[in-house]
Amino acid sequence: MIYDTIAAISTPLGEGGIGIVRVSGNEAINIVEKIFRSQRGVKLHEVGSHTLSLGYIVNPENGEVVDEVLISVMRKPRSYTAEDVVEINCHGGIVPLRRTLELVLRSGARLAEPGEFTKRAFLNGRIDLAQAESVIDIIRAKTDAGLDLALNQLQGKLSEKITNLRSELLEILAFVEASIDFPEEEIEELSEGELVSRCKKVKEEISKLIREADKGKVYREGLSTVIIGRPNVGKSSLLNALLKEKRAIVTDIPGTTRDIIEEIINVGGIPLRIIDTAGIRETEDVVEKMGVERSREFFAKADLVLFVLDAYTGITKEDIEIANMLRDKKAIVLINKIDLDEGRIDPAELRKLVGDKPYLKISATEEIGLEELENKILEMVFEGEVQVGEKTLVTRLRHKEALQKAQAHIMDALKSIEEGMPADLYAIDLKAAWEALGEITGETVEEDILDRIFAEFCIGK
Repeated sequence: MIYDTIAAISTPLGEGGIGIVRVSGNEAINIVEKIFRSQRGVKLHEVGSHTLSLGYIVNPENGEVVDEVLISVMRKPRSYTAEDVVEINCHGGIVPLRRTLELVLRSGARLAEPGEFTKRAFLNGRIDLAQAESVIDIIRAKTDAGLDLALNQLQGKLSEKITNLRSELLEILAFVEASIDFPEEEIEELSEGELVSRCKKVKEEISKLIREADKGKVYREGLSTVIIGRPNVGKSSLLNALLKEKRAIVTDIPGTTRDIIEEIINVGGIPLRIIDTAGIRETEDVVEKMGVERSREFFAKADLVLFVLDAYTGITKEDIEIANMLRDKKAIVLINKIDLDEGRIDPAELRKLVGDKPYLKISATEEIGLEELENKILEMVFEGEVQVGEKTLVTRLRHKEALQKAQAHIMDALKSIEEGMPADLYAIDLKAAWEALGEITGETVEEDILDRIFAEFCIGK
């Protein structure tokens, strides 16, 4: 049970139509009542749950009015945290919000830690840990598909899958432990064949979730995509064309782009974190040289590389040097400027240069081939499978690691069963798999992991 009362500003700081100070805990209503004066003489402890009261926030020491507000009262357990919650709806400016929060803190609340409201919702049993994590994913979603995926998780779709898998493991474990504890009793047992079959079924379900985890991660975090090539092949023009705005400076002078430009675009629901880099070449210019080094750094970290060639000038020594860097990278080769000339790059020479990496002919300035590029990106990421909404996807590395642990324990248990090992040995592995899955929903998670998870959140959520 949590006894103290917390408060924080829950809306972004800055000017807006409304700003909210959220208060949660056993004393939330009493604390806000100390600083609230209703226009109709209403007492907050007398109002019903989920009601609004109009009035003023008043400094109790001198009677000074701080702001005209609407007070929302939500009584436990029907609130975000499953505690008494009061939200003070102020005018949306920094000063009234800050002064209101100061009065709330002076009246007995303490400042909430990052994510503490959602942490309380978890600790009080209103949501599980996977649902709690989805809250920050909703806030940070950059595409409709990413939002749909986070809402799917908030509604408990992933949790339901995990709970079903844990229930199946627990039932298997109950049979195994009964045979260990009561060997002389006439208790219904699973045959070795049934035991292996049911364990394999659980393992396959876990394997499916693991296989889709990288795709879910892309929807949540986006795909780091670097546009790379020698100077003046049209990298910045490509960025501008994909963004549909003039974000990067474009000139005929090689080396115009000297620093990294990063933007986010929506490609089929994927947030593509696209990075325009300085052209890679040998140079004596100190500033350009620094830009080239940064290009190499971003290239090394990229999930996807768009390697741009110039159809008008053909393949150069610099292109060959860059192509040699692509061997272990997921990449799409783009033959740009086909509106000027598309016959100077021989397909056989290109295939020799980039191997089996896909290539497309485009014109960034004329916006030719851009739709094909977006389709190719989707094809490479999803291999023609999975659209969001079709299935539940694992989106977090923490979840994937817990699934991998559970899978490994089940594989160990299967090995022990097939080798005729004593039941108490594979019972240990089955229990470890059950506990590993519980880490996802928070039923078997350590306190330090909880702290790390909620530290991701903003204060006020």
